[in-house]
Amino acid sequence: MKSSMLKSLSLALGLGAAVALAATQAAAQGQKLRMQTAVPSASIYFELLKKYGERVDKMSGGRVKIEVLPDGAVVPAFEILDAVDKGIVEAGYAWTHYWSGKHPAAGLFSNPMAGAGVGLDQLSHVAWLFEGGGYALLRRFYGDIIKVNVEPLMVQPMGPDPLGWFKSPIASVADFKKLKYRSPPGITGEIFKEMGIAATALPGGEIVPAAQRGVIDAAEWIGPADDLNLGLHTVWKNYYLQGLHQSTDIGEVLINKAAWAKLPADVQEIMRTAAMASMAETYTYNVYRNAVAVKKLRDEFKVTIHDTPKDFFPEFVRATNVVLTKYAAKDAFFKEVLESQRSFAKTVVPYWTKILDLYSNLGNAALQQK
Repeated sequence: MKSSMLKSLSLALGLGAAVALAATQAAAQGQKLRMQTAVPSASIYFELLKKYGERVDKMSGGRVKIEVLPDGAVVPAFEILDAVDKGIVEAGYAWTHYWSGKHPAAGLFSNPMAGAGVGLDQLSHVAWLFEGGGYALLRRFYGDIIKVNVEPLMVQPMGPDPLGWFKSPIASVADFKKLKYRSPPGITGEIFKEMGIAATALPGGEIVPAAQRGVIDAAEWIGPADDLNLGLHTVWKNYYLQGLHQSTDIGEVLINKAAWAKLPADVQEIMRTAAMASMAETYTYNVYRNAVAVKKLRDEFKVTIHDTPKDFFPEFVRATNVVLTKYAAKDAFFKEVLESQRSFAKTVVPYWTKILDLYSNLGNAALQQK
């Protein structure tokens, strides 16, 4: 009897050890997610995505490993959402405005133009997502409106995007209208066209070749550090830092729903928490890396840094509200998202603008001491 019990106990312990060993081996191997991005490997945001993957790996004890792929590695940038939806890749990285062809509200989540026409800046846009109901609307957008099988995680607040690079200086909107300009896709391009500017959308990898061939006369990309890495300074030497078309801009990670469902609940929470950490890390990258890049562009590559013509701002806000009002009249979900942002702005913008005035006045006072 005792012998039988000992055998049973030994067998149970052996099975338990085998199960534990299998679990350990599975954890060591990890679930692999290939993430197709819309940025080249030279991008600082590609670097940040690799850090995001490393953070998830460490926090999950190796249960999730993310392979970050550069723009075009599997599919073109504008096809990333479909690739994630269909499981061609398990994850993707881009901006919601890249999916504007599927629904016009897409751009409101990644870059509400001119702060939704009511002054949301980068930080107040992030606040809307997390405190103003924006994330719930984003999940509805993917699940109910365009019906794709993805889980969205906002990871990189990268705005404001500069107005961009120009073959010759501009002193007014009238000068701008004479040029062919690369803009982001979707509603942003329509706003420029409402202003009378010839705008065309191109993926990042096509901008410099198009500029070199003279297909375009001006272009925007992401920001000084990424623009430097892309090589725009090798074509043009006139750079305008203040833009309104993406005065706020947030990159997102999309996870295929089937791949997401395979992750344990604690690992899903790890990925959400790592995304929040990446949000904070992106702010630090933006401040320092872009400042260093501006200095290098000016001092080493003799780029002239210009202020955007003053008549651009009211004209862009006017055109923004014309286009946004048109879409809100045609689509109920677009109207719901826009009204959510504008309602949030009524509370936040009056307070936050005063705080921004504090930092602007502080910086200018410090600069005057030199």
